Amino acid sequence: MGVAADERRALSALFDELGPDAPTLCEGWRTRDLAAHLVLRERRPDAAPGIVVPALAGYTKKVQDRYANLPWAELVARVRSGPAKFWPTRLPGVDEAANGSEFLVHHEDVRRAQPGWEPRPADPARDAAAWRAARGTAKFALRKSPVGIVLRTPDGRQAEVKSGPDTVTLVGAPVELLLFVFGRDEVRVEFEGGAAAVERVKALGRGI
Repeated sequence: MGVAADERRALSALFDELGPDAPTLCEGWRTRDLAAHLVLRERRPDAAPGIVVPALAGYTKKVQDRYANLPWAELVARVRSGPAKFWPTRLPGVDEAANGSEFLVHHEDVRRAQPGWEPRPADPARDAAAWRAARGTAKFALRKSPVGIVLRTPDGRQAEVKSGPDTVTLVGAPVELLLFVFGRDEVRVEFEGGAAAVERVKALGRGI
């Protein structure tokens, strides 16, 4: 098993617990919308491109809305059971590469939208995957930063992800850094650098 499988299982259990109408950090989405998104991207190759291609987004939304209207138990069962049989992520290695960050971030999207959330305890496998993903994703997600950006974990691991003047260092646990890179604000991250440069980083449009 890997991080993708662990996070899929944990998110599915949280869906069971919270029901279809709980809030998430994904703007405009309740838990039923997020579950429908996850099912669509693994079962509908005709509609999945609209997740990232604006011109196709209308069709994708129609398909997603149909999934969202399924009985909740059925929809969660589809998330839990994983992709269609023909889907490449049926292969464990492909699943980990394609879905590790996806399910980790979306699990936290649900957890952190609930009152009184706290970060989960450190987990070596999850943290290692989050650190790899944060470094790789940041180079794309933060590419428009007018200042340099460095990611650093509390144990001293460090990566420059954007070169530039007035460098700002983001300090946090790997999962916190990954969530920040993916555009989430419900994170425990500290900023080191000049005040003006820090504000520029905070104001960035982030995410994929």
